[in-house]
Amino acid sequence: MIRSAHIMMLTAAALLCFGLLMVQSAGMYVGATDIQTTADVTTSWTNYLSKFLTSSTALHAALAILAMLFASRINVRQFFTSRGLTNPLPYLILIAFALVILTQVPGIGREVNASKRWLAIGTFTFQPSEIVKWVMILAIAYWCARKRGIMHRFLPGLFPPIILIAIACGLIVIEDLGTAALIGLVSFCLLYAGGARIYQLILLAVPALAAVYYFITSSSYRMDRITAFLDPWADPQGTGFHPIQSMTAIAEGGLFGKGLGNGVRKLGYLPEDTTDFIYAIICEELGIFGAIAIIVLFTVLLFTGLGIIRETRDTFGRLVALGFILTITIQALINVAVVTVVIPTKGIALPLVSKGGTGWILTAFAIGLVASLDNAHHLEASPIDSPLESPQLSTA
Repeated sequence: MIRSAHIMMLTAAALLCFGLLMVQSAGMYVGATDIQTTADVTTSWTNYLSKFLTSSTALHAALAILAMLFASRINVRQFFTSRGLTNPLPYLILIAFALVILTQVPGIGREVNASKRWLAIGTFTFQPSEIVKWVMILAIAYWCARKRGIMHRFLPGLFPPIILIAIACGLIVIEDLGTAALIGLVSFCLLYAGGARIYQLILLAVPALAAVYYFITSSSYRMDRITAFLDPWADPQGTGFHPIQSMTAIAEGGLFGKGLGNGVRKLGYLPEDTTDFIYAIICEELGIFGAIAIIVLFTVLLFTGLGIIRETRDTFGRLVALGFILTITIQALINVAVVTVVIPTKGIALPLVSKGGTGWILTAFAIGLVASLDNAHHLEASPIDSPLESPQLSTA
């Protein structure tokens, strides 16, 4: 019998396949001049298929699916039941924070597009902020489940996770405002679901928004993105280039698109065509139906995840699932909003679709952990909660 876990993992696999196909398409140029005969065409497509299957992108997609299947067999509640030195969460938090700090160390951190967000180990590169993003959900869910009866009290309940959120966002916001804002938003949602009062979070949001305002206004390139959003045609070859090319790609796609591989904007017109702006390439090549297909898949992922949350009986599991699902869907919403120029340009990827190694693997692993909660529910796993009394967790 097909369960929510199966639907969720199949949906994630479909998004990965979509991403793998479109990342490869974005690198496929049209109109090769060395193809003269039918045999040349056959040879060309054979060579392309071989490169497609042996590419690093295909390897990352395969690893992501394996990570998702592996995570679906993990008992995520072990993060909650472990005590003292046997609990892996403190180690994960320290390691994640240390890796973010290392990105700023000369000779260790790697600079890409004027931002030091990456670490390189040989030929393998990754963004430590991606690790922080998922570890923070586990940490906040753990605290809220432990203290859920006193989360409405500031010092013993709300203050410690707020400090942890401030440290995480403070380390990341230096180079990546978008990811820091995403972590902060999801963290506040988890605190509210875990028992914090709405007025407390509103009061805490004031200094958080002030910090966002400061980091935007103190950065010239971030201010350029704001002005480009307000009037991209004021500087069409400079700050307005990204949004104009993105809108052009969407408009040229029309209903049915130009066909897979036949897009024009990827030929040096639209920067970051395989990462931040891959949704524009999807719109151009597959048209409105391809664009809608992506939205439908993320919608299925969202509602399937909410169904698993409703069926999960322990507070920790419900908060973990809520955090993972919110992170994926909010990130997808931000990316689509950026590409369609609903909000200013921000370098944030479309989960499971934009080109990414560690991003794909970690996101798929998170989805697998959510699926594991559904598997545990159907295996009649015993619910585990802290002994403190609490109001019912809201999943709205």
